[in-house]
Amino acid sequence: MTNDDEMAFEMALIRRAAAVEVLLRRLLDDRALSGEIARPERLMAAIRHGVLNGGKRLRPLLVMESAALFSADGEAALRVAAALECVHCYSLIHDDLPAMDDDDLRRGQPTVHRAFDEATAILAGDALLTLAFDIIAADATLLPAERRAALVLALARAAGPGGMVGGQQLDLDAEHARPDEAGIIRLQAMKTGALIRFACEAGALLAGAAIEDRERLAEFGSAIGLAFQLADDLLDLTADAGQMGKATGKDAAAGKATLVALHGPAWARAQLNGLVEQAHELLEPYGDGAMLLKQAATFVATRNS
Repeated sequence: MTNDDEMAFEMALIRRAAAVEVLLRRLLDDRALSGEIARPERLMAAIRHGVLNGGKRLRPLLVMESAALFSADGEAALRVAAALECVHCYSLIHDDLPAMDDDDLRRGQPTVHRAFDEATAILAGDALLTLAFDIIAADATLLPAERRAALVLALARAAGPGGMVGGQQLDLDAEHARPDEAGIIRLQAMKTGALIRFACEAGALLAGAAIEDRERLAEFGSAIGLAFQLADDLLDLTADAGQMGKATGKDAAAGKATLVALHGPAWARAQLNGLVEQAHELLEPYGDGAMLLKQAATFVATRNS
């Protein structure tokens, strides 16, 4: 990306993040919704601590920009983006727990279980996962019922035992039996890549686009999902905690199996270049309308935090 492209993308990311943040603040209010009984104050405070704490909001941007490719309803796309961010933040809250990665910092702040307690952190994650499907299914998401159902199903598959959660289990298993290269790729495609793939595919689902478009956007999401994890593994080796807003060097210290550990940083950087090229090629049929998504692919591979 040129400096101008980089600046344009960063401004777009900031605007999208701000829009999602406004909606999330509204969705995470203490006031109970119709059909709810009450929202406990401490639980809601813990949820807000785990969600409204900065973050790039890359996944929401991918939802909104993929939806824009097909002229899908912008408000509906924003709600789906917020739902996905709820799932992502739930995964971070649970991933930080002592039984998982045992982290004290997230986005430069104490993790939820440190700021509150472990039990409340578990409940905050549970609530966010459930709320995500509430957001998509609600009448306020102005889409035909069959599209809302398709989005709920796709997100459930991306987040569940055959997606992100399954990938987390494979990651735990890898602490005892180091996977081969194919195993690492599968683990990362599930733990990190599945939600990114959904974010890109969601735009086609929102618009009721052709199956060919859905598959193309999903393939784009798979490419940048792998790029995201490769870049993350590189940063774990080269960045410091201040840069990342969380502890670094933990994977190497734990002897965790990663593609970077297997092949080295130079190989990983070459792979990142190839994945960006692949991602850009997949978006060629959409012309200039896909410019921000192309810039997102480059950003994922070259980010420094």
